[in-house]
Amino acid sequence: MSIDSERPISNGAIFDAALQLKDAGLVAASAAAQVGGQAKIVDIGKGRAEGDIIIDATAVEVDSSNELYTIIAEFSNSASFASGIVPGAMLYLGHATGIPGGGDQNQVEGRYKLPFTNVINDVHYEYMRLYTLVAGTIATGVNYSAFATKR
Repeated sequence: MSIDSERPISNGAIFDAALQLKDAGLVAASAAAQVGGQAKIVDIGKGRAEGDIIIDATAVEVDSSNELYTIIAEFSNSASFASGIVPGAMLYLGHATGIPGGGDQNQVEGRYKLPFTNVINDVHYEYMRLYTLVAGTIATGVNYSAFATKR
């Protein structure tokens, strides 16, 4: 295994409104992401797509010490996501006690880069959306925006 130590660490990315997956807004219950109050589904094409989802979390409630917000890149070949929904990459935000893997740091406000591909188990998926799974004792929730970008 080699480590690319020559490339600087950066979470910078170019924003394209067509690839916006969620606009800013509070999420206090599990739901598919929205832009402008409407469910947002992005057509990423029939071929292999690889990129990053940039997630800007501006508020992450952890007051009850058990909150978990799982942001999931979901894929489907149904333009309406009526069927065939497959989970892809996931990002965990919230209190350390709720985050799988046994870390000891809360995952809170900041910019996160979530790598993704639309090929899962050798199947290409044309459509992508974000879904936020909310668990724990929630008073306010999580506020974030997100968009996809090429690598």
